[in-house]
Amino acid sequence: MGGCFSDVRGGKQAVGVGLTGTTMSPIPISNATVNDAVGHFFLARGFQQLFTPLELSLSASRLRDCDILSKSDPMVVVYSKKRDGTLEELGRTEVIMNSLDPAWIKKITIAYHFEIVQPLIFHVYDVDTKYYNLPVEMLKLNDAEFLGEGSCVLSEIVTKQGQSLTLDLHNRNGNRGLKNLGKLTVHAEETVASRNMIEVKFRCSRLENKDLFSKSDPFLRISRIIENGGSVPICKTEVVDNNLNPIWRPLCLTMQQFVSKDNPLIIECFDFNSSGNHVLIGNLQKSVADLEKLHEQKTGANFISPSSAHHGHGKVLKGQLLVDHFSEKQLYSFIDYVSSGFELNFMVAVDFTASNGHPSDPDSLHYIDPSGRFNAYQQAIMEVGEVIQFYDSDKHFPAWGFGGVTNGAVSHCFNLNGSSGVEVEGVQGIMAAYASALNHVGLAGPTLFGPVINNAAEIAGQSLSCNSRKYFVLLIITDGVLTDLQETKDALVRASDLPLSILIVGVGGADFKQMEILDADNGCRLESSTGRVATRDIVQFVPMREVLAGGQSCVVQAVLEELPGQFLTYMRSRDIKPSACSQHDIAQGSQYTQPVVTTQMIGHTRHITMSKLDTRMMNCSTN
Repeated sequence: MGGCFSDVRGGKQAVGVGLTGTTMSPIPISNATVNDAVGHFFLARGFQQLFTPLELSLSASRLRDCDILSKSDPMVVVYSKKRDGTLEELGRTEVIMNSLDPAWIKKITIAYHFEIVQPLIFHVYDVDTKYYNLPVEMLKLNDAEFLGEGSCVLSEIVTKQGQSLTLDLHNRNGNRGLKNLGKLTVHAEETVASRNMIEVKFRCSRLENKDLFSKSDPFLRISRIIENGGSVPICKTEVVDNNLNPIWRPLCLTMQQFVSKDNPLIIECFDFNSSGNHVLIGNLQKSVADLEKLHEQKTGANFISPSSAHHGHGKVLKGQLLVDHFSEKQLYSFIDYVSSGFELNFMVAVDFTASNGHPSDPDSLHYIDPSGRFNAYQQAIMEVGEVIQFYDSDKHFPAWGFGGVTNGAVSHCFNLNGSSGVEVEGVQGIMAAYASALNHVGLAGPTLFGPVINNAAEIAGQSLSCNSRKYFVLLIITDGVLTDLQETKDALVRASDLPLSILIVGVGGADFKQMEILDADNGCRLESSTGRVATRDIVQFVPMREVLAGGQSCVVQAVLEELPGQFLTYMRSRDIKPSACSQHDIAQGSQYTQPVVTTQMIGHTRHITMSKLDTRMMNCSTN
C-alpha cells in the first residue's frame, strides 16, 4: 500500500545485524520456542524434550500488486495451527518496500518435533507505508491488505531436498477464487549451537554515483550461500544518505548467520530508492575469514560491476569495501551466568486496593475459599512463584503490599509479613503472609506502583557497590488501573540503569492497556516526564487469565519470555562476563554450564535432546 508521499525512513533501517551500543540492544536472544531458561526449568524437573530448533527463511515471487502508484510492501506472518483449529502466531518478517519478489531477512524460529504433526499457515500482507516506521509487532493486520495464504506441515519442509518448499498462495481458508496470487518459498535450517559471534564495521570508498542530481544513498546486503547453490539474505545495513564514501554503524553477526568463517558470503552494495528499485552498485564474495584479513592488512576489496558479473570475469570497479573494525566475541547465555554463580533475587508486591472487592465477598479477588480453592492472587502466587523461585538462589523474598490501610493510614509500600520483617521464605511464605495480611490490612487505594518500584530499585542500586553478581526481579500482582502512570514511568526510566526487571501479573478481568504501555513491546522505550528515555526495557506484563488456560507450560513460557533477554541486555551492555570459575568450562562448551545438545538420527532428520545441568557448577565460588 505504497504511495507517492510514503514515509521511507523504515526502509532505511538495518535488519538482522544485532547493532551494538548503549542505546541499542545487543544480540537478541531467541524467541520463546528455544528459550534456554524455559528449557532449564523443564529439564531440572526431568522432562526431556526431543526436538530440533529450526530457522525458517522466507521469500516470495509474483505477488499481487495492490498499489496504484507503486508496488506492494509485503510482510509475512507465520502461524502454527493448533488441534482445535485456532492459530498461534510464531513471528513476523520485516516489511520490504515496493517489491513483488521479496526475500525477507528476518527469520522465524520454531522447534521441530518429529513425533508431532505441526501445521503451519503463512499469511502475506501489503502494509501501508504510513505504518512502516512501527515495529512489525505493533502492526494491526486489519489495517493491512491481505495478499495471500500458504499452508504446509513443517515436516514437508524438513524432508524436502534442500529443505526448501515452494507454496502456491491462495485466498484465506483454502479458497482459490483468485488465481496467480504468487508463490512463497520456505527454507528451513537447523540452528547452530555456537557461542561465537563477530563484530565488524564496514565502510566504502569511491563508490560509483548512480543518482543524477545528488549522490548515491548506499547500503550493504549480506547473503550466505546455501547447499543448493542459492543464497539466503542474513542482514542489511542502514542506508547512508548522499555519500559515496559511507561508514556504517558496527554490526554483529552470530555463527547461526554465517555458519563458519570459511563459508562464502555475497556482499552487495545498493543505491537506495524509495520506489523499491534499488540500483546495484557492485558486489563481491568474501568469507568471514577474508574480512578478518582485510582488517588485519588494512586493505580494501574492489567491487565487481553488476553488468558484467554474469560473464564470470566482471569488470573491477574503483569502489572498495573496507573493514575498519573486526573482533570475535563469545555470546554467553542466560544459563552461563546463572550456573556460574550469578544470583537472581526475587521480590514480590501484592495489590490491596479496594477494586479487588472485600475479602469476605465470594466475588472478591481476595476471597479465601474455605474449601481450599485458590483465589486469583493465590493462583498467581503459586503458578508464577513456582517458576521464579526456581531461579532464586536462597528463596527468601522481600514481600510487600500496596494500596492498603496499615496502622490507620493508607500505605503504598508495606511489609506483607507485618512486623516480622520484609522477607518471607519461599512461595509458601508468600502465601502465608498474604493470607495473614488480609485479616489486618484494610483495602483502600489508589493503585500506585511508583513507591514499590522505587523501593526495589533502591535495593538493586545498593547491591552494585558490593556485588555485581546479583540481578533482581520484582513481581507485582495487581488487578487494576494505575493512578500514577507517569510517576511509574519516571520510576521505571530511573530503574532501567539498574540490575532489575519487573514482572507485572494482571489478575481479574480489568482493562490492562496501561500495563501494555509499560511493557513497551511496541519497540518504543518509556520516556520520563523530563524527556529521559529508558536505557532498556525492564518490564514484562503477563495477564493470568490468558496464560492459565494453557497449563504449566504456557505459564512458564509467559513468565520467562522476556526475563532472560532483559538480563542479558544488562550484562552485555556493561560487559559483565560469567564468573571466572567457569570460564574454562564455557570455552570448552562444558555440560556444567549449559544443557548439552546430543543428537540422534530419525529418518532423514537430526533430533536434539538436552542433558541436565550438573549442579556442581552451582557451588562455584563467587569471590
